[in-house]
Amino acid sequence: DNVFVNVVASVQYRALAEKASDAFYKLSNTRSQIQAYVFDVIRASVPKLDLDATFEQKNDIAKAVEEELEKAMSHYGYEIVQTLIVDIEPDEHVKRAMNEINAAARLRLAANEKAEAEKILQIKRAEGEAESKYLAGLGIARQRQAIVDGLRDSVLAFSENVPGTSSKDVMDMVLVTQYFDTMKEIGASSKTNSVFIPHGPGAVKDIASQIREGLLQANATTYLKL
Repeated sequence: DNVFVNVVASVQYRALAEKASDAFYKLSNTRSQIQAYVFDVIRASVPKLDLDATFEQKNDIAKAVEEELEKAMSHYGYEIVQTLIVDIEPDEHVKRAMNEINAAARLRLAANEKAEAEKILQIKRAEGEAESKYLAGLGIARQRQAIVDGLRDSVLAFSENVPGTSSKDVMDMVLVTQYFDTMKEIGASSKTNSVFIPHGPGAVKDIASQIREGLLQANATTYLKL
């Protein structure tokens, strides 16, 4: 990545008892010699990797340093106990850029999760509204069926108990009764602003006639199509 990094390594070593004389006489400065080998291996290994891989392969770098030191220092009576890469510290600007990249990636992930959650909420809300409308439709259908059944029973009962009346007469009477019930409810409310045009009991007969004519015309059209 063409960036500078500071690599901190820790090397644990000890002199071998059977080679104590070699450890004492062959090297005048053991610490400097070990540092030289460590620097050589790290400078040869790290430039081959990009920055992210350097962090990921920290143990591999430590192992390479340990193997090289073991081969070199065994001739001088020393044993390499363990080698650790303690820290890898890039330049401050590089660290800031890496933090910004990680922050952007996390923000993008959070945005995706939030969008997915909103999608699920909208789906559940739509399913709930559909179910609510379906149940409301069932309720309205049952209500209308109950009204139709009640009107049919009333018409049949009235026709049987009052001789000489037809179904039309009974329906006209039902419409007038409902008209007066509606007017009563409107008059009982102080905030009602409903107005019937034309207004009056006679208008109920006209409305009933229009409904019957509309139904007859619809039935006639259906028969013609068949």
